[in-house]
Amino acid sequence: MVRMKRFNCLASHLVLAVLAATALVARAEGPTDSTPAPAPVNSAMDAELFYQLLLGDLKVEQGEPGAGYSLILDAARKTNDAGLYQRAVDIALQARSGESALQAARAWQQAQPQSRQANRLVLQILVALNRINDTAEPLKTEIAMVSPDKRNIVISAIPRIYERASDKKLAASVVEKALADQLTQPATAGSAWTTVGRLRLAADDTAGALDAAQHGQALDPKSEGPALLALEMMGPKVPLAEPMVRKYLDAGNATSEVRMAYVRVLLDAQRYREAGQQLQILTTSRPDFAQAWLVQGALQEQDNQSSAAEASFKHYVDLVKTQKQGEERDRGLVAAYLSLSQIAEKRGDYPAAQAWLDRIENSQDLIGVQGQRASILAKQGKLDAGLALIRSTPERTPEDAKMKLMAEVQLLRDNKKYQAAYSLLETASAQAPQDTDLIYDQAMLAEKLNHAADMERLLRQLIALKPGDPQAYNALGYSLADRGERLPEAKQLIQKALEYAPTDPFIIDSLGWVEFRMGNNEEAARLLEGAYKTKPDTEIAAHLGEVLWSLGQHDRAISVWKEGQLADANNETLQATLKRLHVKL
Repeated sequence: MVRMKRFNCLASHLVLAVLAATALVARAEGPTDSTPAPAPVNSAMDAELFYQLLLGDLKVEQGEPGAGYSLILDAARKTNDAGLYQRAVDIALQARSGESALQAARAWQQAQPQSRQANRLVLQILVALNRINDTAEPLKTEIAMVSPDKRNIVISAIPRIYERASDKKLAASVVEKALADQLTQPATAGSAWTTVGRLRLAADDTAGALDAAQHGQALDPKSEGPALLALEMMGPKVPLAEPMVRKYLDAGNATSEVRMAYVRVLLDAQRYREAGQQLQILTTSRPDFAQAWLVQGALQEQDNQSSAAEASFKHYVDLVKTQKQGEERDRGLVAAYLSLSQIAEKRGDYPAAQAWLDRIENSQDLIGVQGQRASILAKQGKLDAGLALIRSTPERTPEDAKMKLMAEVQLLRDNKKYQAAYSLLETASAQAPQDTDLIYDQAMLAEKLNHAADMERLLRQLIALKPGDPQAYNALGYSLADRGERLPEAKQLIQKALEYAPTDPFIIDSLGWVEFRMGNNEEAARLLEGAYKTKPDTEIAAHLGEVLWSLGQHDRAISVWKEGQLADANNETLQATLKRLHVKL
């Protein structure tokens, strides 16, 4: 009888690893095309075998998995039954005995060499046991046994199978050798090189991953895998990744999902104008692709393009309101209705704003909805009623409590009740001194109250708690520059912010502003022009216009200010700039 070995720390995750990998392949492939299963065991079952199986199950139930395993495996060998081999593997996995599971899987593989399930189990168990070098042959067999129409799907699933391997570089090397044939065949090169690239990326070999993506795209330009891999690496540190993405998109074969993924990366990099251009392509080529309209609406709303944003959100609602309910669809509708309500509120159409909110049913974002209702009340002179509505909203979690606090602070800030909002945050921060969100918002309110010393103290506290946060450096540097104080230090702080967020147009705006304060007007204009091109924000327009005005470019300055005024006529920075320079638009 085989003695069951208790699992060591490596094998403690074996059950999860194998079951997860099995589920992955099953989801990827759908029904397998393996050979027909042998006849049911009872077709060859006599009384002795029946008793053996019964005894095996009893042993397992009685806490003797080793004995039960041996009985079941012996019965599997006698009958050559796939179900019994699988049962023996399951017993071993449940008993945390990787070696025994491997023994049963290999016995099954030897008895039924055409069984993909047996071979797949051998592969998965070897990976779970971190015997990576031994996986090459079963991996080759797995690829060889799959039908050609499913081969790319199986190849694409390989990185998930190896994600628990402790030696990522070894895993990448073994898989690359196993895929040698597929790496050169046009039908599989795209997916094969993508798989190699993903494994290299998991091993922190970014250069190798990029090289793999380039090979895959060269051999199969229509494959989306290399482009998606390049998309994951896109950024300043891998400048050659984005051209691969653009090449795939420009070829005209890209799916809407890939282009949408590119949009998300652009938005994360705060490249809003380029994201908008890609969304325009999407909504033109695929007017039925709902998600693009939702994101486009959010981007337009952010740029104060209220009419365009309203049209985008309404189109999104029309596309999805008849779709089957689901979490993504429901959350999208809530976001669209909230935004449509805010747009109506901004133009003073409070009944319409309320009507959009009334369409929201069973929202999980109840606090956000109630916050918008409170804002509508406040705009109608009922600030106290709005505050009461937020405070009466039920909270189920600590996160809900924080969201209620922030909704109340936002309502007070929007209605220029800065001291009340500051006091609220001061109390909350005392109870949660490590909460960086509370500290940052309190600092911004200190600035509104002209409490420069408190603002600096809070921002330095934030930097100490979260030294990688670019916004803290930027806020402190900008506040010093705006007051014309300690300008070299202000510039140093803003440059530090840019190290963490080199493409952020608002931080570039801050750098332009400090250059202007230091008398470097030409450099200031260059920086602000770039920031405004990326993000035509009203505050950036105010700064750029003032720098252009100082350079004698009055017509250009007025044009920029008018653009900013059109986007947000109530912007405090723009109004203060025009008043100070005695300019009427």
